[in-house]
Amino acid sequence: MYSEHFGLSADPFSIAPDPRYLFMSERHREALAHLLYGVGVGEHAVGGGFVLLTGDIGTGKTTICRCFLEQIPPLCHVAYIFNPKLTAIELLQSICEEFHINVPKANAQSASAKDYIDALNAFLLQSHAAGHSSVLIIDEAQNLHSEVLEQLRLLTNLETNERKLLQIVLIGQPELRTMLARPELEQLAQRVIARFHLDALNPAESLQYIEHRLAIAGYTGALPFDPRAVQRIHQLTGGVPRRINLLCGRALLGAWAHGQSRVDRAVVDKAAQEVFGPESVRASGRSGVYLGWLAGAAALLALGLAAYLMWQDARDGAPTQAKTNTVAPAAAPLPAASAAVPVPPPAAAMDDGVALLAQLPSDMGNAWRDLATRWNITLPPGEPCQVHDALPLQCYRASDLSLPQLRRLGRPGIVSLQSGNERAVVAVLTGLGEHSATLQMGTLRGTVSLAQLARLWRGDFATFWRPPPGYSANLHDGSSGPAIEWLARALDDMDGIAPGSDPVHAAPTLDATLRQRVRAFQRAQGLKADGQPGPLTFMQLESAAATEQPRLQTEPR
Repeated sequence: MYSEHFGLSADPFSIAPDPRYLFMSERHREALAHLLYGVGVGEHAVGGGFVLLTGDIGTGKTTICRCFLEQIPPLCHVAYIFNPKLTAIELLQSICEEFHINVPKANAQSASAKDYIDALNAFLLQSHAAGHSSVLIIDEAQNLHSEVLEQLRLLTNLETNERKLLQIVLIGQPELRTMLARPELEQLAQRVIARFHLDALNPAESLQYIEHRLAIAGYTGALPFDPRAVQRIHQLTGGVPRRINLLCGRALLGAWAHGQSRVDRAVVDKAAQEVFGPESVRASGRSGVYLGWLAGAAALLALGLAAYLMWQDARDGAPTQAKTNTVAPAAAPLPAASAAVPVPPPAAAMDDGVALLAQLPSDMGNAWRDLATRWNITLPPGEPCQVHDALPLQCYRASDLSLPQLRRLGRPGIVSLQSGNERAVVAVLTGLGEHSATLQMGTLRGTVSLAQLARLWRGDFATFWRPPPGYSANLHDGSSGPAIEWLARALDDMDGIAPGSDPVHAAPTLDATLRQRVRAFQRAQGLKADGQPGPLTFMQLESAAATEQPRLQTEPR
């Protein structure tokens, strides 16, 4: 309904677990890495056992699982059980069905547990002999009964002299960890080779999550939520992605219904009452009042303690000030006005983006030259991006990036900023911290909050990048050469594949298999997953490889 009103090409806050919308916070990256650790082929296999991923409802476990499934190597068989409320025999039947294993007696409804296990063991041995691996994934695993978990443990006994034949991934809510802590499941718990708990998003990540979802859905304007609305969304949802989706979607609908172009706190509160119920907003308000009461009580207690100490000192005849200092050292005194205090270089104040705009230039050429100094190069005279043939770098321009994409790209670049109908100006983005961004041009340096940057920035970004040898903009199916070799080698490094260990990559070409690997990487990095290796894909691979290049500062200096 509200898509056209906000210029969206899709619903950005659908609760369907679409991997395209997966927001890879640092914790999500670690969670995905733990799942990938449970999958290996040949010498890269981890040797079986259990991999455990837990998290509260709505934190993104299933979406990560879908993303994980798309990155599984071709030589890996996968069985995915999404409804684990099964008996032990039903689970064995489902596993065999997922692996497409023919159990002779199954059609007669007379197959026993032994029949299923024998058929599964034969399949796993045959797969192992062919150099394949097998993974069983069970979602909502907190619903498994103890006897079913014991049956799963017994499946990990299927092995050769060298390794286990089946790796099992358990995905579930926090009570799954409590279940595995029971004494009767200690043997299973000892076979967990990797475990990770997925927490909710913090306030900064909640903002980045909203920006990311909007960008994937085609939104290019300033953030349609004002700062107080974003803060309220995090407060009401606790940073749980699914709850953020529900609340943001309903808030955009409410803004559209009232003809508003931005969502404010009042719209968020009204949406929360409709989505979570009136009690959610009242409870949130009460918690604020309660915290305020605690702060007041603490202050009164501190005053009372200080009064008691002063009375005790006076009774003992000791100097009150000296005694007080031994109990609670006073803060260091402020320097006198005449004292020599280091003065930081002039910089625009936080959230003073409008004041910063008045000082920035609109000349893109000077911005390119300022950016070039961070690459330790000097541009020759002329149009900067028409003389790149004489340099090892190329210019890259984009018009629809998001802050999460800039953060993942991790390199300085030129952004244009505009407030209302004022003239557009340019600056070099040199820092992107948790709450603020640093902009520079020549000797001018300013810091603005991410919320202010979102209001001024329109999604454009320009930077230098170093193409791999032999790179061409028209790479196509069957392309080969140094650029494709560099691409395959970089993806191997990402997947932990040792150089030369896979003869398939001796002379790689841009075929269906390599494109699938490119898509998986693009999706994990929040890029358009089209399988076409373009500048952004190469830049992200270069950043992931930690090659020497200019980097965005992540902490204010």
